[in-house]
Order: sequence, then structure tokens, then C-alpha cells
Amino acid sequence: MSETLLSSRNLAFELYEVLDAEALTQRERFADHSRETFDAAIGTARSIAEKLFAPHNRKSDEHEPEYVEGAAQLIPEIKPAVDAFLEAGFLNATREFEMGGMQLPNLLSQACFAHFQSANASTASYPFLTMGAANLIESFGSEEQKQRFLQPMIDGRFFGTMALTEPHAGSSLSDIRTRAEPAADGSYRLKGNKIFISGGDHPLSENIVHMVLAKLPDAPPGVKGISLFIVPKFLVNDDGSLGPRNDVILAGLFHKMGFRGTTSTALNFGDNGECVGYLVGQPHHGLSYMFQMMNEARIGVGMGAVMLGYAGYLYSLDYARQRPQGRLPDGKDPTSAQVAIVDHADVRRMLLTQKAYVEGAFDLGLYAARLFDDTQTLATAEQRRVALELLDLLTPIVKSWPSEYCLKANELAIQILGGHGYTREYPVEQYYRDNRLNPIHEGTHGIQSLDLLGRKVSMNGGAALKQLVKLIQDCCQRAGEYEALNALRQPLEQLLARVSAVTLALLGDLMSGKVNQGLANSALYLNAFGHLVIGWRWLEQAIKAEQGLAAGNPVDRDFYQGKLQAARYFLTWEVPGCHHNLAILEARDDTCLGMQDAWF
Repeated sequence: MSETLLSSRNLAFELYEVLDAEALTQRERFADHSRETFDAAIGTARSIAEKLFAPHNRKSDEHEPEYVEGAAQLIPEIKPAVDAFLEAGFLNATREFEMGGMQLPNLLSQACFAHFQSANASTASYPFLTMGAANLIESFGSEEQKQRFLQPMIDGRFFGTMALTEPHAGSSLSDIRTRAEPAADGSYRLKGNKIFISGGDHPLSENIVHMVLAKLPDAPPGVKGISLFIVPKFLVNDDGSLGPRNDVILAGLFHKMGFRGTTSTALNFGDNGECVGYLVGQPHHGLSYMFQMMNEARIGVGMGAVMLGYAGYLYSLDYARQRPQGRLPDGKDPTSAQVAIVDHADVRRMLLTQKAYVEGAFDLGLYAARLFDDTQTLATAEQRRVALELLDLLTPIVKSWPSEYCLKANELAIQILGGHGYTREYPVEQYYRDNRLNPIHEGTHGIQSLDLLGRKVSMNGGAALKQLVKLIQDCCQRAGEYEALNALRQPLEQLLARVSAVTLALLGDLMSGKVNQGLANSALYLNAFGHLVIGWRWLEQAIKAEQGLAAGNPVDRDFYQGKLQAARYFLTWEVPGCHHNLAILEARDDTCLGMQDAWF
């Protein structure tokens, strides 16, 4: 039977050959686990995803949430799927056993969750948002807030959201207008409007806990004046029971091209002057707190983009193997049997491109998940700090590169299906529509590129960048031990040298005050930097594939050869193409910066 969510063999390769998940069981936090417990969790995730998430993926797309008498209504299949997710423990996969969690490494939690993202991205978003909101309260909330709101979220009774965007401000959070006035009882009264709030209303839980950015009356201007508040849909009594409905109103639903099963809401806070909120942490520190949830969401969005690309790749691969059409160019006999389209060179090109994009990005997403484990469980504080630096540097890539290139993979999946590809009888057009939201979700490509070039590469004197350069150089050195990989490492070494030189030059511009010029073409920089990172991850996979072939298991020979061919494709077809973008950056080309509004 063809696999539809992700390749189980590729997942095992990533976990146990490339990323050495079993080594994590030597750390105290994960000592109760083994490969057997890891595989059991993955098997459960795959089963629930296949049986309860995937079957209603099309239905939730065709029957969007409806606004009925001030509330959002969903198709009935969503709740039992989410309930099964909760019952199996995936909401708390990484939490301690004492808190009802599975105490899994983040690496394994992400591997499990990938199945749900592939099966049904819309339904998976509800628990995904809740996990991020719960982690935020756990990190920065008071003990009372944890008892009142966090514990019911861990129990799956309350769900969560993040409420940032406002109609007039979009991504410019410094310009938000939602206000919070202190009340006599120590709480606050909020007033404002938020839009595009995913999961902002639904019938899946007893309560919804909104994590809301707002400004206090004495707030300084800009992002330094933002505070974070817990605003529940229903107030919670001292004994934990639900109180009256809070003054949070569902003003309406947005209807998107994709992710149609996820409610996208407009919320009004305080229309009646009685919206109760609770300050999290210190005043005016809200954005720094929210960045924890935002960064989790960015990595989650990147992995979601990977899995939609992965689902499209697997479907188009199976279709190409089953679909007979035409004959090879040297087949002159019109009476001969047609060949499967997978035999056509250009179809193989499109399949190989998809494989290179989605399996490269999948590796990077799981690598980031393992890095997060390192930030939490390495032996010393210094080791944990170094791991966090690298994770911070890679986060814009993990979010944005898959959102761009796994979307391109979905486009190629449609192309392989031909006329069937853009009909709604086949799933690849929905995968494309769903994935088209991810280049915008949690910060656009442009915003991520400004973060990467304007902040991340230079932080701490470029310490994280130096760390990444050393990792890539070490990988290239190890690849040199394999004659077959010499031709693959050379394009990566050339790209590394040029990206390093361009980075130094652009940072020089920024340090000398030429900020607009230095950042004008940052999107091209992120593209080249992303290709450098994915190229490195492919070379790591190629090394493991060479080792796998040397081990001589004939069952895996085709798998490893496929890995080497995909690495060869990415490093010799895709990586050299970055030099054009780098030339534009070197020249400080001002074509876009110099364009005038009146000239359009």
C-alpha cells in the first residue's frame, strides 16, 4: 500500500541515522524512553492521523466554518479527531510524566505531529495553537494564572490562541491600538479589535484562552510599550468552574483560499466595556514574551509547509507510477504499450525536484527540533546557550524556506497530474491552496529576511553564524572521504564562501548607517542563505546514505540511491543558481529600492 502522509522509511532514516534520536535516551530527562517507545508513539500518531484526520480533510475544505448566532460552527468530524489526539497524549507529548505528559523529546513530538499536519493541516491547527499558548503561560504566567488557565489547557478542557494582528496595523505590531486599563481588583479591562485570529472561536473546548497583545495607558511608544494579557472567552471562578461569558465577541469569520477548516476570526474586545484580562509578567514586556510562542509557531508553520509539500509529492509519485501515457522519445511504434509517466524524463525531473525540496526541508525541521532538545537538556548552561544561538539563527530559514519551496513542490505535483491536477476531485490542488497561506503565516518571507540579515546573523558578534559555518565546513570535510561526494561538496563550499563574503559586506553597510540600502534585497539573501542550509542538510544525508550503502543491506539499496540522487540534484542543480542572487547583493542593486510610487 502506498504511503500517503510521509515515508516511514525516510522518517526512520532521519531519526535514527541522521539525527541519532536514540542518543537522546542517554540524557536524564529521556532515560525512560527507547527506540521502541519512540516508534510506538509514531505508530499511534500515524494511526490516528490516517483514521480520523485524513478522512475529513476534503470535507472541511468544502464545508467551511459558519457564523451562526454569534458563534462558529464546524463540521462534526473535527471534534472526535481532536479528542483522539488529546486522549493519546499528543497535546502534552513533551511535558513531564508528573504533569500527565509523555516526556518525549521535542524531536519525537515534531515527528509525531508531522503526521497530523500532513493528514489535515486545518484540524491540526487547533491543538497546535493550544500547545503554544500553554507553553507561554507556563514560561511567564503567575502561579495563580497557571492553576486557573494552564492546567485546564494541559487537561485539554481549554484551548488557546494568539491575538496579535489588528485591522490597521497588520504585521506592524508597534502600531497596535488595543488598550488595557487597570481595574480595582488587579485585573484589566481591554478594548480593541483583532483580526485573522486562527481558532478564535469554535465548539471544541469548554473555554478559549486568548493571548492578547495590548498597551497600557502609560505605555511608551513602539514595541517597547506592548504588554501581554490572558483574556478567556469565559471567566474562570476560583474553584475552576466556568463563570459568565467575557466581553469578547466573535465579529465574523474570514474565508480563505486554504486552511478552510480552521476558523479565522475577527474578535472585538470590550465592546461593552467589560472585557476582563490578566497581565502576564511585567508591563511593557509582552512582545518579548510573545516571541516564544511566535518562534514556536514559525517552526510549526515551516513544518506544516513541509508536510503539505510532502503529501503532494507522495500523491503525485503514486499517480505517476500508475498513470500510462505516451511513449519514450525513441519509441516509434504507435501500437506498443504506453509507458507510465514516471518513465518520462521531465516527470522524473519534477518528482526529483519535489523530493529534494520536501525531504531537505523535512530534515531541517527535525534538526531544529533536536536543537530545541539541546537547548533544554545539554549538560551545561554554556552548551545550552550555544544551541539556542544556532536555533535562533536558523528559525527564519525553518519558517520561510519550506513555505516558499514546498509550495513550489505542490505546484509541481499539480503539473504531474496534468488536467486532473487542478480539479477538485484530486487532493493536490487543495494542498497547494492550503500551503499558499504559509508564506504569509507568522511573518512573511520579507519579514523573515529582515530578521535574518538585520538581526540574526550579527547577534553576539556573529557567534551563531560562525557556529553554522564551522558545521558546514566540517560536513564538507567528512564528505571528502567519499569519492562520490566530492562533486557534491564543491558547490556547497563555493556557496558558503560567497555567502560569507556577501554577509560581511552587507553587515558593513548596516554598521555604517546604510540600513535601507543594506536590507533592500534581503529576500534574495534569505533565499541564498536558505539554499546554503538545505544544501548542508542534503550533504549530511548523502554521507549517511553512503554509509548505509557500505553496510550492504540490499533491502535499502534503492532508498539510499534515491537519497544520493536527490542530494546530487539539489547541490548541482539548485545551489549554483544562488550565485545570480548573490551578484545582485554584491552590486547593491537598487532597482527595487529606487522604484518610485508614481512610476507604477
